[in-house]
Amino acid sequence: MSENQDSIYEQIGGEPTFRKLVDTFYSKVEADNALRSIFPDDLEPGKEWQYLFLMQYWGGPQTYSAQRGHPRLRMRHYPYAITPELANLWLNHMLDALDEVGIQEPARAIM
Repeated sequence: MSENQDSIYEQIGGEPTFRKLVDTFYSKVEADNALRSIFPDDLEPGKEWQYLFLMQYWGGPQTYSAQRGHPRLRMRHYPYAITPELANLWLNHMLDALDEVGIQEPARAIM
């Protein structure tokens, strides 16, 4: 990336935007009985990991990998009974959260 080119992370507002995105997404999870049922009782650790992961994914700090190593998302989610229906609920809530936070194309194309 050239010196004149900001990462997507920076273009969409950096840390505060990702904190708001995760909070917005998790409020949707908490309101959805079907999806909430596959999440642990304590949502806070997952919120923090998702926040760090999404910041890194969009070109921000590499804190997630520094603390946790490679994301290995399939392995980390293996213990949960994620059906295609639940995966679609997750995706729809995340897309709605992106809308609410104001993350638009082309930045959201990375999702």
